[in-house]
Amino acid sequence: MKIVCVESLGIPQTRFEQLQKHYAAMGHTFQYYMDRREDEDTLAERMREADIAIISNIKLPAAVLSQCPQLKYLSVAFTGLDHIDLAYCEKHGIRVQNAAGYSTTAVSELAVGMMIDLLRNIVTLSEAMHQGGSRGVFLGRELRGKTVGIVGTGAIGTATARLLVAFGCKVIAWSRTRRPEVEAMGIQYVEFDDLLKQSDIVSLHVPLCDATRGLIGERELALMKPTSLLVNTARGPVCDIAAVGKALIENRIAGAAFDVFEKEPPLPLDHLLLSTNRCLVTPHVAFATEESFASRADIVFGHVDDYLK
Repeated sequence: MKIVCVESLGIPQTRFEQLQKHYAAMGHTFQYYMDRREDEDTLAERMREADIAIISNIKLPAAVLSQCPQLKYLSVAFTGLDHIDLAYCEKHGIRVQNAAGYSTTAVSELAVGMMIDLLRNIVTLSEAMHQGGSRGVFLGRELRGKTVGIVGTGAIGTATARLLVAFGCKVIAWSRTRRPEVEAMGIQYVEFDDLLKQSDIVSLHVPLCDATRGLIGERELALMKPTSLLVNTARGPVCDIAAVGKALIENRIAGAAFDVFEKEPPLPLDHLLLSTNRCLVTPHVAFATEESFASRADIVFGHVDDYLK
């Protein structure tokens, strides 16, 4: 079979060279690319003769997939699959497998880091110092003792909850599926509206699907405390971005942190979340650490090996 990795996946070329020898010994060809190209023409060109393709979070529509008649298997180096045209894949017998679990630690650590920054204004104060400023009258708030509502207790939500318990927070949770290991930490599951009303910080950890699209909108924001914070390291469309921006500008919530948006960064400079200094933004990097990328490669190519067997 012909195996094609359409991008570098953040791993060194030496690893790809080892994989090339590994698959050659099994009687397969392996082609890799050390750059990342997201345009449909380049993707189609790279994947056109592939039986197996590896891709991360680059959008893969039917327009590209239809030009890959030999494609049988997609090993996706990402947790979510909403960027893949799954309906096309199902109709044409293309098996799709994600890399669940590789970024659990990375995302949960960034979520907690964002909470701390929102409470202590680390980035803002650093910028002030670089411009010759000082503390002034600024007073931060501590994470310990805060009530944090975890929305979605999958692997990442559970890992985030575990960190917050260690910080001395009161953690409550809402999820479509309740997990015994979460309750074993002393975390109480509550109704969604109750979580919004009680929480000092609301942290989102749900996948994007029809049930979660727009989960946080005008109604939900109105239930939150005016002193509360919203953290989104899940998927951008889980929130009504316009509603969140309006709530921040009107001081109806105290702050927000977003690593994900309705589109991949860069964002236009007039984007609503960039129009207020009360929103901490990062360019979709929660998953991106040296450790998580190494783990991701292990998972992705392990899946390819399993498929070949």
